[in-house]
Amino acid sequence: MNAIEIKDLVKVYKTGTKALKGVSLNIEAGDFFALLGANGAGKTTLISILTGLVNKTSGMVKVFGHDIDKDFSAAKNFLGVVPQEFNFHMFENVQDIVVNQAGYFGVDYKTALHDAEAILKQVGLWEKRKAMSRTLSGGMKRRLMIARGLIHHPRILILDEPTAGVDVELRLGMWDYLREINRKGTTIILTTHYLEEAEQMCRNAAIIKQGEIAVQDSVANLTKDHKLEKIFLDIIKK
Repeated sequence: MNAIEIKDLVKVYKTGTKALKGVSLNIEAGDFFALLGANGAGKTTLISILTGLVNKTSGMVKVFGHDIDKDFSAAKNFLGVVPQEFNFHMFENVQDIVVNQAGYFGVDYKTALHDAEAILKQVGLWEKRKAMSRTLSGGMKRRLMIARGLIHHPRILILDEPTAGVDVELRLGMWDYLREINRKGTTIILTTHYLEEAEQMCRNAAIIKQGEIAVQDSVANLTKDHKLEKIFLDIIKK
């Protein structure tokens, strides 16, 4: 079964900018999928449409078979999102940020409190649960974003540049954690500028250029003879 089905997706902004030009893309359930592209290529617009932040101009998007036009409330419950920018309340404590997020998805407080403990322990933030989020290091804030995205147990986790600005040691630790939740069945969609991250983590990948899918293949095929690196460098230069 496909976790995500996208067909002929078009987005034209009011300014006339055509951000997506008929994108078609299928992502299988349980995949660890990389979406690569230069800034302005259309990655953020694509993710924003998936998550309901931006309205599409035309085309079809389904999340586990639920058309976002017909039943977005059902579709959104499958999605957990970790945006690139920190967008939590800086004067809330870590535990409250995670628990309150669960409430947006209809999770009752007692269940959310129980699940938050398990998730915060998994990401190494349990000892910081009462700390104001503004006091956390950059790496800890990243882990808090992931915990918040996972609190309602989504079947799809979307990660937008999750290790940007994170040191190498912490990045490797995050990779291990993401591999583990993927092994347990969570479909992960990763946008990244780090080719090494895509090569090490993902099974399939697509490169988007100027609103169109330039190439899509398994990472195994794309990494033969440094093919992925050559394609990516060629695309972002143009």
